[in-house]
Amino acid sequence: MPTEAARTGPASGALLLCRAAPASVAPVAHLLREPMQLTRAGGDWSALVPEGRPWRDGAEPVDRVVTGWATALAVGAPWPVLALWWDSDHAGFTLASGFRRPVGFVWLASGVPVGEDEAMRTFAARLGLDPVLDVEALDRLTKPDSAADARTRLRGLLAVLTRVGVSLPAGLAPGEPADRLRQAAARRPDSLPVEWPGWREAVAERDTVDHSRLGPWMPWAGGPRAGALALAQVAAGLPLLVRGLRRRGSGWATAGALLLAHGAWGLAYALAHPRD
Repeated sequence: MPTEAARTGPASGALLLCRAAPASVAPVAHLLREPMQLTRAGGDWSALVPEGRPWRDGAEPVDRVVTGWATALAVGAPWPVLALWWDSDHAGFTLASGFRRPVGFVWLASGVPVGEDEAMRTFAARLGLDPVLDVEALDRLTKPDSAADARTRLRGLLAVLTRVGVSLPAGLAPGEPADRLRQAAARRPDSLPVEWPGWREAVAERDTVDHSRLGPWMPWAGGPRAGALALAQVAAGLPLLVRGLRRRGSGWATAGALLLAHGAWGLAYALAHPRD
């Protein structure tokens, strides 16, 4: 079995693909408090390229970190998030959507599959892929193939995802280290940096969020969806935070802290600003 150290470091990298426009993704991505580069990745998709400090510093494996981030982003927004990740020994993906359990698949560096075939079918159903043609293509990625290593498998996955509009910009290729990916994303004309601006600046983005798909779900909307989301975020955030602290996992801890903070903010806002 590979060591924790082998799963971190400069050879590791990740991409977060969100099924939403950059204007909708940026306000939520800020809350992760991780420096990222945001760019469009197709008609209805955006790509977040993280700096990757948690795994580059050896604090936690890349797969755990990005799974926590994807979970936090998807619970806090009405669109799915797909995390692609790789290190010197593995590569894989995790799809998070709402409060449903994340689904994913892993390959060893040689391309040997170590996930469950059923995960691919669940993945296809959640993204609305064709239940016949696309599922057949995904099933091939779960079978042994001596000519396809793990990163080739990820490229095969992306080829299937073109059916739902995913189109990664040049330079954002699975297998590249995190710093090279960020440089490639930063050169894009539509690219913008995403960093934690502080609560005051985050709240100042309210007008942008109000005109996005997130608007009805935000605390100041005051509707039933905003209240339900706040309660659900608190309920989901606490066990994630406890899990992250027990396992010393920064990805899960970040996700839990984010959900708790956002949910508590939503509940506090509802109490301070009751609807007429």
